[in-house]
Amino acid sequence: MTRSLHDSWTLGGVEIPNRVVLAPLAGIGNWFVRLQAKRYGAGLAVSEMVSSHAIHYGNEKTCTELLRVHPEERVRGPVSLQLFGNDPEIMRSAAARAAETGADLIDLNMGCPVPKVCKTGAGAALVKDPELAVALAVAAREGSGLPVTVKLRPGMRPGDRHGIELAYRLVEDAGIAGLCIHPRHASQQHRGRPDYDLARRLVEELPVPVLISGGLRSAARVREVFEYTGAEAVLLARGSLGNPWLFEQVLGLRDGEPSREEILTEVAWVLDRAVEHLGEGRAARYLRKFYPWYVERLGEGAELQDRLQRTETIAQAREAFGLPALAAA
Repeated sequence: MTRSLHDSWTLGGVEIPNRVVLAPLAGIGNWFVRLQAKRYGAGLAVSEMVSSHAIHYGNEKTCTELLRVHPEERVRGPVSLQLFGNDPEIMRSAAARAAETGADLIDLNMGCPVPKVCKTGAGAALVKDPELAVALAVAAREGSGLPVTVKLRPGMRPGDRHGIELAYRLVEDAGIAGLCIHPRHASQQHRGRPDYDLARRLVEELPVPVLISGGLRSAARVREVFEYTGAEAVLLARGSLGNPWLFEQVLGLRDGEPSREEILTEVAWVLDRAVEHLGEGRAARYLRKFYPWYVERLGEGAELQDRLQRTETIAQAREAFGLPALAAA
């Protein structure tokens, strides 16, 4: 039977309309980034990773901004909130709070290679502590009452297979609904060729859906990896930054690259949503990390980049992009 990225599927009983997913993007994957991906075809979107400790202790920014699920994104398909942490009871509490947002799934980050996360015993460090990893997954499942998935790496360094061993434990002992494998070791971060052979073996051997992430920057590459590994779905991450059209290309909904007009229209949408999310002042600062993606997409260079990084207001950013000024309220 021929598989298609257009096929619907279920993850822990949750119906997902296709097999193209927005990956969790640390510090980026807020509600409007998820909504953007869904506007261009993503069947499921996963949030940026959110600290279970911050949720448990009621950090205002975390609970009002990072856990925000916009009604429109839910209309367009399921939402998964990704949590990280190192304490099962705190995870239980945080997962319960996350479920109250209307999320459909909880994802646990056990693959983040960033040292400040790993040194707390969270993220990729959990591959070395399977008992804690299993306890966290059980706590998230019991606390939320939702299907729980895990994002995982093979290990900390080349040759390390602790993450693969953990994958089996998470399925058998924690009852996770699915697994996303990023088949690069933590020490590689986002560099080097992913081990798609390893991912293929996991797909063949695990009794739950296995999703694939890593190195998926073009439509052709996505289709090739989807077919080769047999993964249930693909996660688009860094390749989709400033390029939501990649979702359409992967799904065969468009062939070419976006026009300049399309890119500028999307920039305007992002500016407006950021203001809706954060307010004018904070949005102007927050978006400085977004500008390089769109500058590159426009084929512009250092001059525009420098100008945008110096902007203090959204109005200045609109002017730099050549967008019309908004009418005064």
